Amino acid sequence: MTTIGEALVHQLKALGVDTVFGIPGVHTVELYRGLTGSGIRHVTPRHEQGAGFMADGYARVSGRPGVAFVITGPGLTNMLTPMAQARADSSPMLVLSGVNAMPTLGKGLGHLHELPDQRALSALVSLSATRIEGPGDLVPALDAAFDGFAAGRPGPRHIEIPTDVMVMAGPNATVSPDRPALPRADAGAISCAADLLARARTPVILAGGGAKFAAPALIAMAERLGAPVVQTTNARGVMFAHPLGVPASPSMSAVRDLIRNADVVLAVGTEFGPTEYDMYSNGDFPWPETLIRIDICPQQLARRPATVALTGDAAATLADLRAALPETSGPGRNGAESAAMTRAAALAELSPDMRLQVDILDAMRDTVPGAIMVGDSTQVTYGGDLYYDHDRPAGWFNAATGYGALGFAIPAAIGAALAAPGARVLCLTGDGGAQFTLPELMVAVDEKLPITFMIWNNSGYQEIATSMAAVGVPVLGCDPTPPNFADIARACGMPHLGCAMTPAAVAKALSDLVPTDGPVMIEIDARL
Repeated sequence: MTTIGEALVHQLKALGVDTVFGIPGVHTVELYRGLTGSGIRHVTPRHEQGAGFMADGYARVSGRPGVAFVITGPGLTNMLTPMAQARADSSPMLVLSGVNAMPTLGKGLGHLHELPDQRALSALVSLSATRIEGPGDLVPALDAAFDGFAAGRPGPRHIEIPTDVMVMAGPNATVSPDRPALPRADAGAISCAADLLARARTPVILAGGGAKFAAPALIAMAERLGAPVVQTTNARGVMFAHPLGVPASPSMSAVRDLIRNADVVLAVGTEFGPTEYDMYSNGDFPWPETLIRIDICPQQLARRPATVALTGDAAATLADLRAALPETSGPGRNGAESAAMTRAAALAELSPDMRLQVDILDAMRDTVPGAIMVGDSTQVTYGGDLYYDHDRPAGWFNAATGYGALGFAIPAAIGAALAAPGARVLCLTGDGGAQFTLPELMVAVDEKLPITFMIWNNSGYQEIATSMAAVGVPVLGCDPTPPNFADIARACGMPHLGCAMTPAAVAKALSDLVPTDGPVMIEIDARL
């Protein structure tokens, strides 16, 4: 007899899942029965939060759902932070958990791992929370989750299976090979938007994370319009070294001036969140009078009303919009000149400390071209999020915007490396953030992943200390003693190299310490 637990694995394989992240437990052993020999790679993190961040990093690089197996109770509650991060940054994630036996649910009888209502708790952060209560529920639940991944705004989805249901006979049905078509923007709305853009004298494009897999269509539209393209954090890499590219935060004054002077703004896959558009909380973002928005999520479009709202996939909608433009649209506009002026002004706006971080990032990119850079909330990612031009779409991301969970970088870098075999991954984390998920270093060792863990060690929480001092609060709790990272690396069996916080020193360290048979660690002395 094939159980529901075994059937689940078979169905995941049919859906194209090649990797799952999970820690087996007494409440999920039946989910593991079918994994051996399935062809699905199982990666064992050291904590369920690590599993979630790994699934997130995998999803951000591959564009496919990252899948995690967790136990009921503490396994699921440990996943809530990664699920919230994935929801904030629209990362597709499928969390499959156990839950206690059906007759015990909601009774408060004190069973192991018992929660009052696990599914309700999950529903607070997931896009959908479903329970499998019998053989007939499995295939519809998986189809619904993957339909949502295919045609809606990505994010975390949760399916729980009671322990007494896992062992039931599995269904004969199989998941559908067909997924729903991506939403297509209304032809009338496309025509209206094209008319506005054709008549624009100073158009500007704002590209968010929803555009990161639409680089060719975005570039074609920008060139047709002669429009500068401002890229938020999750869109970096889509316009690398392009004359029309502005790889700078829309919270910066120079970028706001560019937007303020635009007569039409085309926003592609961006939610206008304050961590991107008003990170200094001064409320001065210049909302465009004429705004065209493209987003796959109609609810998101409704939150920030626009002159014209286009519900659809970024690449397809940009292609439809470009096709509707007159052939004469764009020539004669000085978008490249405006973009160049904005880039120069934004760089000049950076503080010396932030400019140093950007110079280091440039040196890293030039030393290791095509690398995937995964960041935590740390000084170098703050600098890069303000201004940095990456050379690979979906190759620059971090947790410093949106939900802002510390401890993201190490496990997310592992997921990224598994999603892009052969790519070199640079994990950018501070000594404070690294300690949130330090045990996950051993996963990279186990899996022999080509990750360079780069530790910015300033012996504390520098950003928080600066923020406290700036408002007259005595600095307290911001100086946790870091471990000896050279000893940590040695204990994990990975090479370690220390260097100064200069572009030349970091570039040399990256050249001297190349991961060949597993990860390496570079520790940067970031004390100012």
